[in-house]
Amino acid sequence: QVQLVESGGGLVEAGGSLRLSCAASGSSFGIYTMAWYRQAPGKQRDLVARITVRGSTNIADSVKGRFTISRDNAKNTVYLQMNSLKPEDTAVYYCYSGAGLGSWGRGTQVTVSS
Repeated sequence: QVQLVESGGGLVEAGGSLRLSCAASGSSFGIYTMAWYRQAPGKQRDLVARITVRGSTNIADSVKGRFTISRDNAKNTVYLQMNSLKPEDTAVYYCYSGAGLGSWGRGTQVTVSS
């Protein structure tokens, strides 16, 4: 089972930037797809960005051009760079690993003030 720990969330003004990090335990980090999801109050959890083993990415239309996902397999870490943040980006952001049956982190709160 992969353990995932997110960090980097916080309060930021609209137009600002944050970088989320997700540190994963285990030696097989580099062989699984990793992803970031987010869930706003009262809404379902939605995919934000996904990155494959080879570095191919998928970005949700709602954040395309503003968010970037990357990974450092040597550090067992996946990142989400978020620029030009909007109030509608406010949510709890979760890291996901495709290892085994799938693993979730506990989430990190991102709040964007207008």
